[in-house]
Amino acid sequence: MEHVSLELSGKTILVTGAAGFIGFSLIRRLCDSAADIRVIGIDNMNSYYDVSLKEARLRKLKEQKAFRFLRGDIADKSFVEKIFSEYHPQIVVNLAAQAGVRYSIENPEAYISSNIVGFYNILEGCRHSYHSGGVEHLVYASSSSVYGANQKIPYATDDNTDYPVSLYAATKKSDELLAHAYAKLYDIPSTGLRFFTVYGPWGRPDMAYFSFTEKLRSGQKIPIFNHGHCMRDFTYIDDIVEGIVRVVQKAPSRKKGKDGLPVPPCDLYNLGNGHPENLLDFADTLQQELIRAGVLPAVDNFEKCREFKAMQPGDVAVTYADTVPFERTFGFKPSTSLRDGLRKFAEWYGDFYGRIS
Repeated sequence: MEHVSLELSGKTILVTGAAGFIGFSLIRRLCDSAADIRVIGIDNMNSYYDVSLKEARLRKLKEQKAFRFLRGDIADKSFVEKIFSEYHPQIVVNLAAQAGVRYSIENPEAYISSNIVGFYNILEGCRHSYHSGGVEHLVYASSSSVYGANQKIPYATDDNTDYPVSLYAATKKSDELLAHAYAKLYDIPSTGLRFFTVYGPWGRPDMAYFSFTEKLRSGQKIPIFNHGHCMRDFTYIDDIVEGIVRVVQKAPSRKKGKDGLPVPPCDLYNLGNGHPENLLDFADTLQQELIRAGVLPAVDNFEKCREFKAMQPGDVAVTYADTVPFERTFGFKPSTSLRDGLRKFAEWYGDFYGRIS
C-alpha cells in the first residue's frame, strides 16, 4: 500500500473517547506536536469505570489551549453529524468504544450501540465530509481480541479472524469490515490498529495491572486465570501514542483500479510490544514496583497473595503481535520494558491515589 504524508500543523483533529485512557494520552501528545493544531475531543463519560478518573483526565486536557471538549455519544447520529458540520475535521481518530471482554458477556447491548452503531455514525460523518473538503485520514482502534483462540503465533494481520470468542471481539472485527467497505465505496483513507494490552499511568481500572493493584491494596488476593498459563503482549501507553501519531501522518493513497472504481485505501496493523510476558512474571514485577513506589508494604511471599483460577469465558491463553509490517511502514517498534512501564504506573498510582504511611 502506498501512502500520502500529512502535516499536522493547522489541522483540525477529531478524537473520540477523549476522556479514555488512550484518547487522553493521545490528545496530550497531539496538542504539543504541531503549531496551530486544533483538537476536538468527544466522550459520553459513561460509568463503565470510575468517572472521577475520566474527569481528572479532562481537567488535565483542558489546560491545553488547542483542545476543546464536547460531551456526547457517538451512537447519537445527530450529535456526530453536528460535530462534522461545525468543525470539519481533516483527521479523525476513533477511540470511543465499549471496552472489556468480560463485560460484553453481561451487557452486549452496550457493545452494539457504541462499537457498531457508533462507528457507523463516524464512517457516515467521514463519508459526508467530502461536501466540504473531506477527511484526509480515519484512524480507528481495533483489538488483539479479534484473533480469538488462534493457535498460530505471533498473530499477523492476514491471519484468519472469523472465529471470535467474545462479543467485544466480534464488534471490533465488524468495525474492520465496515471500514473496508466504506473505503471501497466512498474512497475514505482509513487505518485500523489492533492494540495489544495497553497499560501505564492514567490507565483503565478494569485492566489487570490496575485491578491487581487495588486488590493488593485492600488485602485481597489477585486472581490468576488459567492457573498462571497465560501470556500477554503488554504495550506501554507512550509506545501506543507514538505509534498512533506516526500512523495519523501517513494515510493510505487513493487510486483507481482497472474497473475505474476506488482501490480501497485502507490498512490494518498490529500495534503491540511483540514480546509476550508470562502472567506470573507480570504479577511479580508489578508487586515489586508497587512496593518500591511505597504503594504497598513489603511482603516476604508473593505467592500467598494469589488465587489460581480456571480460564474465564472470552479469554485466550496467549496474545503476541507480529509487528514487522508496522515497523517496516512507520519506522517504529515499541520498546518500553515491562519493568520500566510498571515502574511509571506505580509512581503515578502513588501520586494519584496516595502511598502507605
